[in-house]
Amino acid sequence: MPETRLRHLVADVVAGTVRPCEVVVRDGRIASIAPVDGPVDPGTLVPGFVDAHVHVESSMLPPWEFARIAMRHGTVASVSDPHEIANVLGADGVRYMLDDIAGSPFTCWFGCPSCVPATDFETAGAVLDAAACERLLDDPRIGYLSEMMNWPGAIGGDPQVLAKIAAARARGKPVDGHAPGLAGEQAKAYFARGIETDHECFTLEEARGKAALGVKVLIREGSAARNFEALWPLLGEHPSLCMFCTDDAHPDDLLLGHVDRIAARAVAKGIDPMVALRAATLNPVRHYRLPCGLLQPGDRADMVLVEDLRSFRPLRTWIAGQPVAEGGVDLIARRPSGTPNAFRAARFAADDFRVRAPAECAGAPEVGVHAIVAEDGQLVTKRADVRMRTTGGAIDPDPSQDLLQVVVVNRYSDAPPASAFIRGFGLRRGAIAASVAHDCHNVVAVGASREEIAAAVNAVFAARGGLAVADGTQADVLPLPIAGLMSDRPAEEVGAAYARLTAKAKALGSPLRAPFMTTSFMALLVIPALKLSDRGLFDGLQFRFVPAVTC
Repeated sequence: MPETRLRHLVADVVAGTVRPCEVVVRDGRIASIAPVDGPVDPGTLVPGFVDAHVHVESSMLPPWEFARIAMRHGTVASVSDPHEIANVLGADGVRYMLDDIAGSPFTCWFGCPSCVPATDFETAGAVLDAAACERLLDDPRIGYLSEMMNWPGAIGGDPQVLAKIAAARARGKPVDGHAPGLAGEQAKAYFARGIETDHECFTLEEARGKAALGVKVLIREGSAARNFEALWPLLGEHPSLCMFCTDDAHPDDLLLGHVDRIAARAVAKGIDPMVALRAATLNPVRHYRLPCGLLQPGDRADMVLVEDLRSFRPLRTWIAGQPVAEGGVDLIARRPSGTPNAFRAARFAADDFRVRAPAECAGAPEVGVHAIVAEDGQLVTKRADVRMRTTGGAIDPDPSQDLLQVVVVNRYSDAPPASAFIRGFGLRRGAIAASVAHDCHNVVAVGASREEIAAAVNAVFAARGGLAVADGTQADVLPLPIAGLMSDRPAEEVGAAYARLTAKAKALGSPLRAPFMTTSFMALLVIPALKLSDRGLFDGLQFRFVPAVTC
């Protein structure tokens, strides 16, 4: 590799300075950085950006394709939890992700999924026990233990939970947290187990409480969960504890921007550009011990030329001295991906989704319903106790009250669908369905009628995974043949198809910014308050099933 000399302003995230320098890159590493007098070329050199917590699968792209797009935005590494594919395919799914990214200049720092399945209250495609986690953690390509979602197990001393944490710590690998709303003594007990981070804070008070315990707080701005507006002041209060992450970024959002956009928003709020830059680079690199350079002499030459330290607009990106993107165009070619999957064959009729009133309510003109209340931009839900009319002993969706039916269908084995009711989706007609349904990735659907729910669910099963919008009996589908989570098509095609389906869902009445992303979290039991698994309606605060319908 020829020697490269660059003369620009250089942001030194270790020293906290910005000054004109000449940077010499030789054999993929920073040979020297020397201050210069006189004019330099436009732009500022900064270390490459890091997404401190992301599920690559949520981009609906395999790792190589995800990396190709992320590099356009100056991202050189992601701390990636392969939890989604592990719930479908187990350790083989994790190995698929490792193999797919092999040979890319991008650093996908994969973790060992700690909660497969996330709870015992749902059906997954695989189980990763402590012994399986130990084997994965022995792989040098696995850099940490992924988010420990089983906070009751961590606090209560569940042997499997503690064994997984101990295995990571014995190997000197960090342990990621997942503790939405946890505070006080519960938070102390949880993080005392050796858990070091949390990306689930949704209020500033919660984030401050965790930071006071020394917890690294990942400020999340993804496609569904958007916590930046609530949490950005923490950057000024605890700058060394903050990192940026997307957690779940859908393909249309990823095509538009990545960590660069979060850093720019922080500066627009008045945060010192160096603080924002460290949250995007220094803090995650050091915490996760990433093999990425920080623009220091001797480091691997992972760097971005940005327009300025306000917009952070990437002009050119290098990894190990190799140009990987320029002017918003990636310089790394696509390559084909395999399509491992696990999906049973099934077809459903509208009557399969009929919700009947309990026998003790026979003849009652209306019944009580515990309805999920979805909120735009949040993973947490609320609960509404409402009354709904019955017809012939059945309860039908009522779009006039924004009381739609939500169903979860087991995709791994033959079982009857689970049903409940939900507010917040706003569909006046039609249905949407997806096999992206955190965390076990059964098929989830929300619809204004049982017939349209059946049409959407059948379209997803016929494709062996995907996203679907049904209007009447017609359905439009984005197939996701890789584990029912990812496409094997180019990112631009996937982004366009996803945007098309999102527009159709909105045309049916949904006010949600990302209706499919919100749908995917309606089965995530570890986030309160009410969620639906393939086994029934679940109260995430009491950690138990509750009836969807009562008298």
